[in-house]
Parts: sequence; C-alpha cells; structure tokens
Amino acid sequence: MNKAEIISHIAEKVGVTKKQAEDMIECFVDMVTDTLKNGGEVTIAGFGSFMSKVRAGRTGVNPRNTSEKIQIPSVTVPKFKAGKGLKDALKASGVHDSTPPAPPITPPTPLT
Repeated sequence: MNKAEIISHIAEKVGVTKKQAEDMIECFVDMVTDTLKNGGEVTIAGFGSFMSKVRAGRTGVNPRNTSEKIQIPSVTVPKFKAGKGLKDALKASGVHDSTPPAPPITPPTPLT
C-alpha cells in the first residue's frame, strides 16, 4: 500500500476529503520526523514504536579497491519496533514469509 492508497482509505473510512486525509498523513509524518530528529520516541500503543539509534562508526573496505580500508562514520538511523498488538494480529492472520517450503525428499527408485 502506498501513500495515495492510504490517503484514499482514510478518506473513505473516516468520511473526510482526500485533501484532509493527506494533511493528516503529512502532519503525522512531520511529527514523527521532528520527534526523532530531536532524539525522542513515538509510541502508538498496540502498534509499535518509532525511535532513532546511532549506528557506530566502523572500518570498512573500499568497494573499488578492496585492499584499501576506509573509515565509515557513525550515523543516526530510524528504527521501528512492532508492538504486541501488531505482532499478535500478524500471527493470527497466518502471514508467513514468502519462502516456499522445501520439496519432500523421495528415495531414489532402484534401477532394474
């Protein structure tokens, strides 16, 4: 589901115009972004928490010259931790990963 689909869904569900729904989404995104930029955390009970974490700097390998080491600086990245309600809803719905099950192993047929 993309942003336009979310806006349409909210507009239908809540009974507001698409412009009002778009303003709601923009406001939510701006509030979460500003809170995370200021080192805060946004928690929605039953859904999850948005937070920012500092990923430590490290020494890496230059992809253009693998014999050369480069210093990768520390960076602040966004994180999301799913809440119990969201986890339970996904478990109950039977959503599985997209990896197909392994085929059954059948014994080889003897040569006659």
